[in-house]
Amino acid sequence: MNMDTEAVVQTAKGISDFGMLAMTAAMFLVMSMGMIVTFIRMFKSMVGNIINRNAEQMAQLHEAVNRNWEAMVDIAEGLRPETMMQIKNISGVYFDLATEKVCRIIKRVRTENNIANREATRAKIHKLLKIQHDDRNSRFDCHTYRGRKLSEYCDPSWIDWVAEVVEAELYNEAGANNGRAYNNVHTVYDSIKADFYKNLQGFHIEHHDHQ
Repeated sequence: MNMDTEAVVQTAKGISDFGMLAMTAAMFLVMSMGMIVTFIRMFKSMVGNIINRNAEQMAQLHEAVNRNWEAMVDIAEGLRPETMMQIKNISGVYFDLATEKVCRIIKRVRTENNIANREATRAKIHKLLKIQHDDRNSRFDCHTYRGRKLSEYCDPSWIDWVAEVVEAELYNEAGANNGRAYNNVHTVYDSIKADFYKNLQGFHIEHHDHQ
């Protein structure tokens, strides 16, 4: 006896034992339970999808709020004139100190190095100036402007600007002259400060030769 035949026999037996009304009610209950289970699963799936969409939207909203907050802080900081004044005062001290240090570098290289070897002298100049540049940047990292460290507004090409002046002083045909060296180094750092201030305002000046 196959399963279909057996099902028919069982149904007939059930009708005989319990009556047609009872069997119809039982079948209705079974079908109803099946539909209820299906609806519950569908509802659970719909709720899960809604929760996932809301979670994604909340994450996007949170990110947008953070961006807007950073932008407002950026604008507020940039509009305060005392902020720029503080930065100029702080950076001015470091750049003025750099002028003194570079003048000492000129004297040191002239006395410690065989300046007849220009390649070795140039490499030594760049090494010493890079150490000084990196040290200043590490101190600028302690200060920010518009959400960025001050070191991010510094240009590595400044090392080349200063190196040109140092090398020109070492090989000046008129010989060593501390006053001339100081004036030339001070001038190049004035240009560096101007470049730094323009970078703070979102501008950039092209590299140019300094005499």
